[in-house]
Amino acid sequence: MKIACVQMDVKLGEVDLNLAAIEERLRETAANGAGLSIFPECAVTGYCFENLAEARPFAQKIPGPATDRVSALCAELNVFAVFGMIEVDGDSVFNAAVLTGPDGVVGSYRKVHLPFLGVDQHVEFGDRPFAVHDAGGIRVGLNICYDSAFPEATRVLTLLGAELIALPTNWPPGAECVAAHVLNTRAMENSVYFAAANRVGTERGFEFIGRSRICGPKGETLAVSEDTAAAILYAEIDPELARNKTAVREPGRHAIDRMADRRPEMYGPLIEPHSLPRPGRD
Repeated sequence: MKIACVQMDVKLGEVDLNLAAIEERLRETAANGAGLSIFPECAVTGYCFENLAEARPFAQKIPGPATDRVSALCAELNVFAVFGMIEVDGDSVFNAAVLTGPDGVVGSYRKVHLPFLGVDQHVEFGDRPFAVHDAGGIRVGLNICYDSAFPEATRVLTLLGAELIALPTNWPPGAECVAAHVLNTRAMENSVYFAAANRVGTERGFEFIGRSRICGPKGETLAVSEDTAAAILYAEIDPELARNKTAVREPGRHAIDRMADRRPEMYGPLIEPHSLPRPGRD
């Protein structure tokens, strides 16, 4: 499958305008042969809301009007799309990513790791287990932005069978090292494809850094943006390469398998609760 990462500007609170931009670029990526296109975090709504009262009017249910609109275009084009939005569920509001396809919503995800930044200061922590979804024969795991800084998130998705990690993101200044190095590491250490679509433009004083990237299962860079201009990245992915976790570098002398070689019985401290204060929250 060919996949695309759409690096685009987003307008705060301009839901119809943002959805129209998603639709325009989805038509473009489909015309260029992409079966799955990934859009930025909060691509439907914008990100830098100053409080929950400001953000809540733009939050939608999943499924809901925004997902219905993108799903209809996916059905017309016979493609899949991943995009970020703000989700409302009863009294709770989440930073969410959704995977839609020709038959509607395939799956969604609520951001687990929340930095003290933008709408993440005000929404609730993701409350559902990680999950993997089928998108036209590719098993896709969803993360959002800051999640990529926690290797446990990608590892769990890999153990669940993910072949591609899709990361809608809003990297601000300070995230340059993540863009340049962390994604390749996550891909390599899990033998999966990793695709991050960042936004560009300025929102309430934050100039987002672009630098979207698609990485292969050996940690190689398949496509990259080096600046803050709007762009679309494309890469061909072969799920068989992500399914084969054993790397034989010299038969009979050197082979590794980062899944089979794990020692989970030694990792107990990873799942012990902590009491560390979270900046800006505790």
